[in-house]
Amino acid sequence: MTHQLPATARTGLGGMALLLVLAGSALPATASPADTSRTPTEATVEEQRLDRAAPQEILRRSGFDAFAPRFERALKHAGSYAQAERTVTRHASALWQRAVDRAQGRGPATGDLSRGDDRPLYWARLALSRELRAWTPRFDPDDRRRAALHSALETASRGQSDIRYPGHRTKRVLVTGFDPFTLDRDVRIGNPSGASALALDGTLVRTPDGPARIETVVFPVRWADFADGVVERALARQLPHLDLFTTVSQGRQGRFDVERTNGAWRGGFADNENASSTGLVPVADPATQPQWTSTTLPYRQLTEADTGRFPVYDNTEVTEIPAGGTQPVTRPDGPTPGSAARAGGGGDYLSNEIAYRVTLLRDRLRLPDLPGGHLHTPVLQFGAANTNPQTGTVTDPDFERNRADIVGQVRELVRTAVAAAG
Repeated sequence: MTHQLPATARTGLGGMALLLVLAGSALPATASPADTSRTPTEATVEEQRLDRAAPQEILRRSGFDAFAPRFERALKHAGSYAQAERTVTRHASALWQRAVDRAQGRGPATGDLSRGDDRPLYWARLALSRELRAWTPRFDPDDRRRAALHSALETASRGQSDIRYPGHRTKRVLVTGFDPFTLDRDVRIGNPSGASALALDGTLVRTPDGPARIETVVFPVRWADFADGVVERALARQLPHLDLFTTVSQGRQGRFDVERTNGAWRGGFADNENASSTGLVPVADPATQPQWTSTTLPYRQLTEADTGRFPVYDNTEVTEIPAGGTQPVTRPDGPTPGSAARAGGGGDYLSNEIAYRVTLLRDRLRLPDLPGGHLHTPVLQFGAANTNPQTGTVTDPDFERNRADIVGQVRELVRTAVAAAG
């Protein structure tokens, strides 16, 4: 997700052991530095934003303000860790499914916000997380078990535990999105990649070679979660069985970009916890870590096809330190041999990192023929009269139209990619 940031911020193959190594986490899968370092009742930076007016209005006008009180009541009845785990998973899964159903027109609209809005899911998840963090259980879980409950909430409410594909006659496609970000600049904003994930989850697209089923997941905008292996844990078991994948995030104004090259560098821009990280992307087996990975999406077909309102570019630019050099250089046509990454086509933030991690995972799993890479969407903009976050409204007709157009074009780009990949 470049999001107008400065150039500097921008099974079957070795078995379970290989997948665990590729996950790249030095911590247990249920532990996260972001959880174990806090007292049980201390809200995170993200959770603290819940009390602002816009998040409360988004929750109220979507009907998603009902999730946290129900969750709080259910937690009070949990008399053991096993009961608490079932409660967390059930309510988190229900939140994800309700967000998907709402986006796809199933069930009651619950409120006057448009069905395609991704923001109710984000803020309701944080409301559940804050309730879980403040919960005083009837038993005494240690820090590791509390962290495991938060991990279960995250996994289930992000679609990561309900990936289901039918038989072999239907192609399998995986699409990922992100939470909203830069919320201290404008707490009203959404993320069209997250909206696309909700709109596409479990849907079919038709191609000349038959139907393809799309499954989706949404990832947090947090450096620590990525370092902890959240991407690899969610996707390592899926990649060997896919026909195509694309990670998606919000990028530049007025355009889509197919990012040709991904770089192994974090540029330090603050995440949703206001944390920063600069340096090499932390992965398992760093001794074999490449500086660059490449897309295997059919970028020529994606840029040439008429997929919607916004132009689609094959973005080949990177920033590197050339072999033997000391200063970063921007290259319009990709990296030169022996160079060190400083920004991929998608910049040096978490959109570049998810693209790097998943394409590296593809390569380490020896899946050279699997089409996959990263797609940047246009920035989701409010209307011209609604740009001031202090005085503006949480939605307007231009905002709704822009989101609908972006989501529709993401769907068509995925269909085009599957058809071109054959």
